[in-house]
Amino acid sequence: MKPKKHILPIIIIAQFACTSVWFAGNSIVNELAQVTGFGSELIGYILSSVQFGFILGTLTFALLTIADRFSPSKVFLVCAILASGCNILLLAGGISKIGLLAARFGTGFFLAGIYPIGMKIAADYYEKGLGLALGYLVGALVFGKSLPYFIKSLQWGNYESVVQATSIFTILGGLLLWLTVPDGPYRKKGKKLRLKAGPELFKIINFRKAAFGYFGHMWELYAFWGFLPFAIITFNRISGETLYVPFYTSLLIAAGGLGCIIGGYFSITHSSKKVAFLTLLISGLCCMFSPIFYHLPAYLFLTLFALWGFMVAADSPQFSSMVASAVPVDLRGTALTLVNCLGYIISILSIELISLLSKTFRAEYVFVILAIGPIFGLIHLRNHK
Repeated sequence: MKPKKHILPIIIIAQFACTSVWFAGNSIVNELAQVTGFGSELIGYILSSVQFGFILGTLTFALLTIADRFSPSKVFLVCAILASGCNILLLAGGISKIGLLAARFGTGFFLAGIYPIGMKIAADYYEKGLGLALGYLVGALVFGKSLPYFIKSLQWGNYESVVQATSIFTILGGLLLWLTVPDGPYRKKGKKLRLKAGPELFKIINFRKAAFGYFGHMWELYAFWGFLPFAIITFNRISGETLYVPFYTSLLIAAGGLGCIIGGYFSITHSSKKVAFLTLLISGLCCMFSPIFYHLPAYLFLTLFALWGFMVAADSPQFSSMVASAVPVDLRGTALTLVNCLGYIISILSIELISLLSKTFRAEYVFVILAIGPIFGLIHLRNHK
């Protein structure tokens, strides 16, 4: 059964709109630092708070098998409204440090009902060509994460406009999906709680290898995204250039959206595994050679970081496709949510490590440690069948 033509575009638009709140705090980190009195450590704290919230949210959703027991579109809408509400709290007058981190934590918690649920909805519609569908979907996620930086780079972009725009987009995205995308034809409703589903899933060899590959990818991904402004600032300091940080951060993150989409097309003819392996390999090499990038002309620095941004995200939908294809249909939502949960736990470790290294090591060397993730992922992905 072929899905109606509007289904995938609507899911893509909704995913793009709703995930715009993810990096809303990071894009206005300087303003938040002034309001709360945080120092330079705020970058890591803000991003880690969202990640912690997402982890607890995905763990809760996975344990309660919410994505498999309830209508995914309704779950998506409710979580979009609640994530928007938490995001708008950033505009509360005199917000405290605890209040700021709690607001970002809440945003992350309810994003657990948006990102993995969006992938679940796509899997319920696309039995064939899932790698391509998820390529578009994760590409939308990446574009959504670049949106706050883009808004900030505009002439009218400021602290309030970033928060207001992303909050409104999130509600509209949730409503759009709920109103136009019913439950998919390949959805198989779970009838009961299966608290032992996680251990059962990891007994499936292909699921385990795909999950481990994804974990290696996640060690690199969010630390790279979160500290892109730091990398551009470092390049400006070393080279004497004046690259505009919000604008180029937006472009370099958005390059990953193109990577997801183009990788999705290649997955049709070359398999998800081959696409994931190649892109993970190239992004790992970028980690290892990154110190050289800071001493190149600006156009080469931006080209290589754009290549890195393209590759660092391109494997994500292919890992998700491999995970979804390796498990029983009635556990797809739980499998995707669980793998996301564990992957984001790993991302916090690398974010905090990079935050620490940025204060103690020469700035141009801090991204080298991220190569650990791709190496780990490639080792496990190599034997995936």
